[in-house]
Amino acid sequence: MKYFLGIDTSNYTTSCAVTDENGRVVVNSKRLLPVAKGEKGLRQSDAVFNHIKALPEVVGAVGQREIACVGYSAYPRDTEDSYMPCFLVGKALAESAASLFGVDCFKFSHQRGHIRAALYSAGKEDLIGKEYLAFHVSGGTTELLHCKNHEIVPVGRSLDISAGQAIDRVGVMLGLDFPCGKYLEERALKAEKAPRVKICVRNGESNLSGIENLAAKMLKDGVAPEIIALYTLNFVKETVIKTVKDAFEKTGELPVIFAGGVMSNRLIREDIANCCEAYFSEPEFSSDNAAGVSLLAYDKYGR
Repeated sequence: MKYFLGIDTSNYTTSCAVTDENGRVVVNSKRLLPVAKGEKGLRQSDAVFNHIKALPEVVGAVGQREIACVGYSAYPRDTEDSYMPCFLVGKALAESAASLFGVDCFKFSHQRGHIRAALYSAGKEDLIGKEYLAFHVSGGTTELLHCKNHEIVPVGRSLDISAGQAIDRVGVMLGLDFPCGKYLEERALKAEKAPRVKICVRNGESNLSGIENLAAKMLKDGVAPEIIALYTLNFVKETVIKTVKDAFEKTGELPVIFAGGVMSNRLIREDIANCCEAYFSEPEFSSDNAAGVSLLAYDKYGR
């Protein structure tokens, strides 16, 4: 059997995946990069160093397989100015592996990989090549994309920080470990209710950085951490919902695929599922992973 290797070296996760010739992901190996207590993220130089350390273990999960082609994440998004040094680690490994195997090597955006993994995980591969919306909500990106005939056009986005950054900044403020998403959710589940949020979204464009100042004021005023956690998640959730509704004014109502690590948060997903025809990636395929890249390589070569 032939297999399709995918490699992704994002700012926080080293990952490697394998898709078989039947389009099934059979390996999805990844390791979260270490972030020091109290820090809100990683410098690119540290990410590169930690990817190099993590790759032997992550790639070791592939085992002995007949590799038909290799795919990798070359840049964050499908734009000319999209670049992050950490993806050079994956590029070096992918192109070296392809040369050793004597096979083709294909490059994709990290964002496109997220969308493909979400389509696979949500059981909506029938949408490939058709028209739909994809909302990539992660630590690096908060962007709503109009997907049609394999083309991607942004129809909504955050103008400042990403939803993942907003969650992590509040989480670190509350003393939680980075990345803070699942820990903030655990805190939020202990709150019965939180103050009503006031979001900032106009014509699909949002601002999320204000939540950090709001949370800091709440904490200073003695508001319980679990209430601040719930307030933060509600802020992100309502921003996502309004962005989708604004996009519908441009595209009409379409199915929406939600991808990215933030969308693994159950509290955020519950109400979003009621606002549109929504499909969600499972947590394993929602956070950063190379599965989508290996599936894209399969699409390119194996279909």
